[in-house]
Amino acid sequence: MSSNAMFLVCDMINDLVHEDGPNGKKGYGPILARRNVLGNTADAIGKARAAGVKIGYVRVGFSQDYRECPPTSRIFQGAKKAGLFKLGTWGTEVHPTLAPTPADYDIIKHRVSPFYGTTLEPILRANGIQRLYVCGVSTSGAVLSAAKDGHDRDYDVFVLEDCCAALTDEQHQGVIDQMNRMTTILTSKEVTFTEGVPSGR
Repeated sequence: MSSNAMFLVCDMINDLVHEDGPNGKKGYGPILARRNVLGNTADAIGKARAAGVKIGYVRVGFSQDYRECPPTSRIFQGAKKAGLFKLGTWGTEVHPTLAPTPADYDIIKHRVSPFYGTTLEPILRANGIQRLYVCGVSTSGAVLSAAKDGHDRDYDVFVLEDCCAALTDEQHQGVIDQMNRMTTILTSKEVTFTEGVPSGR
């Protein structure tokens, strides 16, 4: 069992990835559908659970009055104007295809990186995590931040390429190429969630 690994599913929330959400017909929606990102992610989550890997759902969200929303951020000020990412609403729930269980970890963030100002690092340390598997939206945002910050904190990082999406295929591939220098790039079919585990364990 891979007890020293965690699979981070980043920002797979209804506001960003649900077909009936604000990005369903535009934004990430068409690319997610064409690349079967939700289906691939559901398959990967199933494999991770079978391998004994912990699952951490990273969700971006703010209070109803957006008190945590940085006034200097074009990304998050745009979300505020559109009324997106309000905690406690349907929009910040994980897509039902990827539904969490009570044993999973819920990590709320107010910035792009899953590490900044969140409970993620204490959770990783408390559970002896050494290997991080990462997927989600966007490839150029949360996934890249998780990969870079995880790398710089000395975790062994694996990115599941077909469980990620950016706003364009070119942007996605460019970031995958960038992350290939510091992480291992896999697909949902290739991953075993035992990568990096010495034989016999």
